[in-house]
Amino acid sequence: MCYGDSITAGYGVSFGEAYPDDLQKILNDRGYHYQVINRGTSGATSKDAIAGLPLILDLHPAIVIVEFGGNDGLRGLPPAQTRANLDQVVAALVRAHIQVLVAGITLPPDYGPDYIRAFQAIFPEVAVRYHTALVPMLYKDLIAVPGAIQADGIHPTAKGAHIIADTLFPVLKPLLRKTQDKPSRNSAADPAQDRAGQLFAISFDRVGGLTFLPAHSEIPDP
Repeated sequence: MCYGDSITAGYGVSFGEAYPDDLQKILNDRGYHYQVINRGTSGATSKDAIAGLPLILDLHPAIVIVEFGGNDGLRGLPPAQTRANLDQVVAALVRAHIQVLVAGITLPPDYGPDYIRAFQAIFPEVAVRYHTALVPMLYKDLIAVPGAIQADGIHPTAKGAHIIADTLFPVLKPLLRKTQDKPSRNSAADPAQDRAGQLFAISFDRVGGLTFLPAHSEIPDP
């Protein structure tokens, strides 16, 4: 599951062109049987990440990529506040035995070196504390690539989203395992067991609607 803000949601790109979509293609091409759920919400802050935790925990995905903090920084919120919020999010996921990849981001240079330095330190600090996977700078491979950032100077284009997925995969790979889809032999006789083998995820799309995504394949254990 990709849990984040507008970068995850795919702000400004067509449907199917956000980095979670590219990540799904990478996993499919390499034989990993995971369904990538996009739980990105444009404008979301780390405080919103806390508010959305009950749904994430109810779904109990195998892995969560946590990508929050950019909107906190753009609003000039105290880094300590963002750190505390992300700490709460990651702690809850880890307690639920969900594997986590923390994805960090930076800010435009006009926010000043001191603030940017304190902001960038949030992500490795949280990852180290909870022993999670970490990509300290989500944009590290696309900054110098022409056409990878939209005109707003903040959000990735479809090209940039593809690069982000490529950046994430090597760090995500050690958390993955390959499985084969196996239908339950008792599912027809036991409707409750059949329901337990399905995952229904709710993702907010870019116009505020809801999309229900059923997954009938086996979900690997964390």
